Amino acid sequence: MVISGKELSEKIKARLAEQVAEFPATYGRVPHLVVILVGEDPASQSYVRGKAKASEAVGIKNTTVLKPADISQAELLALIDRLNKDDGVDGILVQLPLPDHIDEEAVIEAIAREKDVDGFHPGNVAALWMKRPCTVACTPLGIIRLLDEAGVQISGKRAVVIGRSQIVGLPTAKLLLDRNATVTICHSRTSNLPEVTRQADILVVAIGRPRFVTEDMVSPGAVVIDVGVNRDPETGKLCGDVDFDAIEPKASVITPVPGGVGPMTIACLMENTVGCFLRRVSLK
Repeated sequence: MVISGKELSEKIKARLAEQVAEFPATYGRVPHLVVILVGEDPASQSYVRGKAKASEAVGIKNTTVLKPADISQAELLALIDRLNKDDGVDGILVQLPLPDHIDEEAVIEAIAREKDVDGFHPGNVAALWMKRPCTVACTPLGIIRLLDEAGVQISGKRAVVIGRSQIVGLPTAKLLLDRNATVTICHSRTSNLPEVTRQADILVVAIGRPRFVTEDMVSPGAVVIDVGVNRDPETGKLCGDVDFDAIEPKASVITPVPGGVGPMTIACLMENTVGCFLRRVSLK
């Protein structure tokens, strides 16, 4: 079974669009997402366009703020401060990566937690690990949505996550733990990695290496979630961290690249934006 993140993301956006359509009558306006793009990285530009397109589909107001690559950190922080104080802005997203002269952690911390639609703010990260209400990072949230859509039972299963980033690996592991999976986190220094991955009922791969996971690393019937987006060094085409063609016949469930986790990340960003809006208007 190949899970189409594209199809599920369209369902989520359609449901959100119905919800948002009622907001002007109820709250007087729709949610407002501001995306800040620093520099002209082609991949970042593509991601930002995708977010604007999704916002339009859902009915969310989207503002993209373009800044040159040589913007000072002080100027960027001042912009974020103004958006934090703007009552008409519900979500703030700074597209990563940032130029080397800017401290990404300082920028993420500067975004007001209640407007942090990425779920990267330390307050949201801490709340996730403490099982308190928070905004969850979009990609891990999308992974759980995909597993649910495929009817995968998480409770009691052995899950292996390859990758320990703050953005994907660690929060995904926590969400799986919260659903009562037994979770192992692997990384570049894990000994006997294939031996570990073959024990997985659910394998999540977010390591950023093209076709890193090969057929011998996956047990028959495993659920395989491929988070990676890479360029195949041989063909130049997009590919994941998993050797899809070799593993697809062996897995019970697998996500493709492209069209798997990627569209879900943007759909969950829309969910987070609506959630931030609703929490803010409920406090007034």
